[in-house]
Amino acid sequence: MPATGAVKTEGGMLLNESPYTSWLHPLFSGPDQSPRQDIHHFNARVKSMNSLFINTFIKFFFLLTPFFLLTTFLSLTRDMPPSAKRKIAVKVTFSIIIICFILFSIGNQIFTVFGITLDSFRIGTGILLILSAITLVQGPKGEQAPSETEDISVVPLALPVAVGPATTGALLVMGGELSTLQDKAVCMAAISAAVLCVGIFLYLGGFIEKAVKRQGLIILSKITGLILSALAAQMIMTGVTGFLH
Repeated sequence: MPATGAVKTEGGMLLNESPYTSWLHPLFSGPDQSPRQDIHHFNARVKSMNSLFINTFIKFFFLLTPFFLLTTFLSLTRDMPPSAKRKIAVKVTFSIIIICFILFSIGNQIFTVFGITLDSFRIGTGILLILSAITLVQGPKGEQAPSETEDISVVPLALPVAVGPATTGALLVMGGELSTLQDKAVCMAAISAAVLCVGIFLYLGGFIEKAVKRQGLIILSKITGLILSALAAQMIMTGVTGFLH
C-alpha cells in the first residue's frame, strides 16, 4: 500500500507529497505534469530569475557611474562636516531609487505615446551611453562649488550625474521590453540593490578616498567608462539587429 499523500508519477515511482512541494503543482505546471516535472520547472524558473537579477544588478551598477558620482560628491561636499555629507548621501540614494522606479515604470507608455519602437530607442540610448563613456574616460572638466543654501542631493548628484540621459534610456528600454510582473519585480529589486551599493559608496566616501586616493577614483572612473562603452556597443548592435529582422 502506498503511503498517505504519495503521488504516482508516469514512471511508476512514488513521491511523498508535502506542504513544501504540493503548492508547486498549480503554480508552475499543468494538470498533466508530474511532481518531478513541477520541481524541474520551478528550479529552471528560479535559475532564470537569479540570472536576470545578477545581470541587471551589474549593468545598472556601472550605468550609475559610481566612481564618477563619488568623485563629484566628494568635490561638492569637501567643506561640509561629516554629518552633513552622510545626510546628503542618504538623500541622494533615495532620490535615485525614486527616479529609477518612475522611469522604469513608464517605459511602455513613452513608446506608445510617441510611437517610438524599442529598437530605435536602443540605438539612441547606445549613442548617449557612448558619449557618457567618452566623458568618463576623458575626465570631468571641473565642478562648481555649491552655495551654502543649495541642495545638491537631487540636482546635480541624482540628476544628471547618476541618472543621466544614457541611464534614463536604459531604464525606459528595460521597462518596455519586460512583459511579466515577476520579471519586472526582479529587475526593480536588482536596480534597488545597485542603487543601495552606490549609496554605501557615498556614505563611506571619506574612507574610500583615504584608501584609494583621489587618483585611484579617477582611474576607476575611466575603467567604468570602458565598461559602459562595451554596453553601448552591445545595445546599438541589438537595436540594429532588430531593425534588420
